[in-house]
Amino acid sequence: MTAPTTYGLSSEARNLHWLLTNLVEEVPGIQSVAVVSSDGLLLLSSDPGHTELSRQARPAKGPRGSSADLATIVSGIGSLTVGAAKLLDHGGVRHTMVAMEEGSLFVMSISDGSLLGVHGSAECDMSVVAYHMALFVGRAGHVLTPELRSELRQSLETRPAGSER
Repeated sequence: MTAPTTYGLSSEARNLHWLLTNLVEEVPGIQSVAVVSSDGLLLLSSDPGHTELSRQARPAKGPRGSSADLATIVSGIGSLTVGAAKLLDHGGVRHTMVAMEEGSLFVMSISDGSLLGVHGSAECDMSVVAYHMALFVGRAGHVLTPELRSELRQSLETRPAGSER
């Protein structure tokens, strides 16, 4: 993974980028990660590009195209599980794991409806991924304020076309 450009970001935003980079680099089998706001917008990603050029260069496996696709999937699963929990009256959703033949998808609540989504390979150890996601959530949850979410979203929107992260 290419180190993200964090020039001009607050120390909290740089710390979140660092935590995300560590999550991807330290846990075997993680292919991509997305942090999504409660309204489904991508805030932070391990995918270095979400431009058309990056979409064309991506391998066939995994979210087709970009981190925005993973964010869409994470948001949809998050919404579905929250609705199911309300119907079943069993409290809030802490995490969701989907095991597929050739990979896994993990979704974990961060704070105020924000979600952490991880796409893992078939070889990843689901318990190790879940453990490291919980560490990320524990470290990131208290700093993911509305102001920081706005800063992260704005940094994604103002990134020049073709630039890394």
